[in-house]
Amino acid sequence: MKKRIAFTTCVQLGLSCIEEIYRIGGKLDLLITLKDEKAKNKSGRIYLDKIAEKQKTPLLKINNINDSEVIDALKKHRIDWLFIIGWSQIARKEVLEIPTRGCIGMHPTLLPEGRGRAAIPWAIIKGLDKTGVTMFKLDEGVDTGEIIGQGVIKINKNTTATELYKKVDKMHVELISKYWDDIVNDRVVLTRQDESKTTEWPGRKPEDGEILSSMTMDEADKLVRAVTHPYPGAFYRKDDKSIKIWSAKFNPLEGKIKLKDGYLIPIDYEEE
Repeated sequence: MKKRIAFTTCVQLGLSCIEEIYRIGGKLDLLITLKDEKAKNKSGRIYLDKIAEKQKTPLLKINNINDSEVIDALKKHRIDWLFIIGWSQIARKEVLEIPTRGCIGMHPTLLPEGRGRAAIPWAIIKGLDKTGVTMFKLDEGVDTGEIIGQGVIKINKNTTATELYKKVDKMHVELISKYWDDIVNDRVVLTRQDESKTTEWPGRKPEDGEILSSMTMDEADKLVRAVTHPYPGAFYRKDDKSIKIWSAKFNPLEGKIKLKDGYLIPIDYEEE
């Protein structure tokens, strides 16, 4: 018997997954998203009205994943699996236990490395040579659940957040396509995370994108690449002015912004 599946998202990564499910002939029994007026400025924010109408799938708009109306809807639609992807609220035990098989999330690192927030910027700031996406069964912890599958993404010294975001989006789609049949036909194999390899990355705020004169060229380069679009951007303050920097080049001898071991030369920037 085919499983009844619901999908919760409010960002492009999730919509890409939903589109792939329908593209490969899959079916969703319920879509859940934020109310229109909420999180309007969230990176990658999308709306599910068009796809819900096109696929004739019920659409529930909510304030919080733990609201009683979510619990009621999951019961009413007899949901077996609930995807929660690109969603910043943590689902509580009561929600996690309603779907008969459980809840599935994705995290843009190779778990257990990089549990937490701001996975795309941190991968660049930390100078990693690879990251990835992990599909896993959600539990009450943050990114601690058993792994369904992973996909590796290579990073080099020129990779920007814009490029990495697109690769992460593509990998979400690939994992959906790869494991969809296992999910709907009860063939999912779960693997425990190796707790000895766990690292946790903290959240980031727009003000964390400030370029300081005490930084090296390498540090400033990583920061500019890590927080460019779709993130808020790096910036440099001088006197009362602020320069928002989306891309830059670096020179040890001359340039516009003095750093510890050279200069930053803004390429794509806005003076505020």
